[in-house]
Amino acid sequence: MAKQLVLVRHGKSDWAAGGTTDFERPLNHRGNKNAPEMAERMSKLDLIPDLLVSSPAKRAITTARHFSETWNIPKENILKEPTIYEANTTALLAVINKIDQQYNRVALFGHNPGLTEFVNYLADAHIYNMPTASVVYIDFPFDDWSLVSHHTGSLLLFDYPKNTGAV
Repeated sequence: MAKQLVLVRHGKSDWAAGGTTDFERPLNHRGNKNAPEMAERMSKLDLIPDLLVSSPAKRAITTARHFSETWNIPKENILKEPTIYEANTTALLAVINKIDQQYNRVALFGHNPGLTEFVNYLADAHIYNMPTASVVYIDFPFDDWSLVSHHTGSLLLFDYPKNTGAV
């Protein structure tokens, strides 16, 4: 079965949360509202992944938990991958290339600018910026995660909270 990757940028974070490190910055009200909304949009398209992989940063893991709740996936099943935090394309590709072959559709929750650059690298997507809580869905024409590389994917969906019609 072809491999499919869902990339999700964390929801809007709370810059006013004083005394917190970047890593510990929480989602703000809008971030906590948008994440379940976007997960619901994915559900309506029947694009629920087999595996959720997230940066352990508070705003990313909280976003992943909102998605897992909407998708009825136990929160304990979210795989925390420390290298996603502040990752560039090379680091993100290494995470994808080592995913267990039993999973065919995987969601990765992370951060910008890494995610936007990664989408463009994988699918030649020409996306200028993935807004907070945005979702990208990429399809690959093979059944082996280790084959995922530069321009091997096809962008099937780019959606974000303020979008009135998915691209």
